[in-house]
Amino acid sequence: MKKQVLTGIKPTGRVHLGNYIGAIKPALELAREETYHPAYFVADYHGLTKIHNKEEMNELSRGIAATWLALGLDPEKAIFYRQSDVPEIFELSWILACFSPKGLMNRAHAYKALAEENVRTGRETDTGVNMGLFTYPILMAADILLFQTEVVPVGKDQIQHVEIARDIAESFNHSFGETFTLPEYVIEKETAVLPGLDGRKMSKSYNNTIPLFEEPKKLKKLINKIKTDSSLPDEPKNPNDSIIFSLYKEFATEVQTEEMKKRFQSGIGWGEAKNELFEVMNEFLEEPRESYLELMDSPEKLNEILLDGAEKARKKTRPFLQEVKRNIGILHS
Repeated sequence: MKKQVLTGIKPTGRVHLGNYIGAIKPALELAREETYHPAYFVADYHGLTKIHNKEEMNELSRGIAATWLALGLDPEKAIFYRQSDVPEIFELSWILACFSPKGLMNRAHAYKALAEENVRTGRETDTGVNMGLFTYPILMAADILLFQTEVVPVGKDQIQHVEIARDIAESFNHSFGETFTLPEYVIEKETAVLPGLDGRKMSKSYNNTIPLFEEPKKLKKLINKIKTDSSLPDEPKNPNDSIIFSLYKEFATEVQTEEMKKRFQSGIGWGEAKNELFEVMNEFLEEPRESYLELMDSPEKLNEILLDGAEKARKKTRPFLQEVKRNIGILHS
C-alpha cells in the first residue's frame, strides 16, 4: 500500500535555499516514487505566530504556493492546499491540546530558545511569547496526524516536531485505542542543517539566506558574500567542509559534482568556485524562476488551485475527524 507523505512550509519570509534543500526538494523527490501519496500545504496559520500584517501574509502565502508549483509540483497528482482552508485541522488541534502536557510544550525548541534568551538578557521568561508560538507543535501535530501521515520530510531542526506528534498520538491511542498513525521523519543527512552566508545555520532570523528565485545579478552578489577560509587558490580544499560545494551538488549533475570535487581536492580559488556555483544554480533555476513570476502575477489562478486542493484534502480529513470525535465521545451518531 502507498504511504502518506506530507510537507508544509510556513510563509514567514521569501523561500530560500534552506527551505528548498531541506524540505521542498526531498518532498518532491519522494512524491515521484510510486509508493507514496503526497500532500503539500501552505502553512499560513503557522505563519500567523510572526506575521501580523494583512498584505505581507497574503504576499508570502502566495509565494509559497507559487514556489511549489514552479518547482514541479503537479496538483493533479498530489493534494496541494492552504492550511487555513481545511478547518478540520484546527478542530483537531484543540482535541490534541487536551492530550498535550504543558511540560512537553516547555521543551519545544522554538519556545525554549526564546525563553532562555529572555532570561539571559534579564527579561521576563515569556516576553514576546504568544500562545500561537507556545502551542505551535500541537497545530503541527494536527497537520500531520489528521492526514494519517506516515512519512514527514524535515530538516534536522524540525525532527522534534514529528517526535512531539508521535508522543501526542501515542497518548491519545493509549486512551482511546489505535486511532492515529504514528509518523516517521525522513531527513537528508548531508544537508541536515544548511549553512548560511555567514557560516551559521541558514535562517531568516539571521538574515543570512539566499532567496531561491533571486534575479541573476543579485543571486551572484549573494553567492560572492558566502564566508570562506583564507586558503590560497592552489591549496587543496575539503569539499565536505565547504558551504559552496554543499550548495553546488544540490543543483549540479552527478558528473558535474564529481568534477567539482576533484577541483576542490587539487586546488581551486574561492572566486572561481563561487562563479561555478552561480552558473550551475542560475541554469537550474532559470525556468522555475520564470514560472514563479508568472504565477505570482496570477493570484486568481493560484487561489483556484489551492481551493481545489482543499476540497481534495477535506474528503480525507472530514471522515477521519468524525472517527476521532466518535472515539472521544463527542459525536454520538
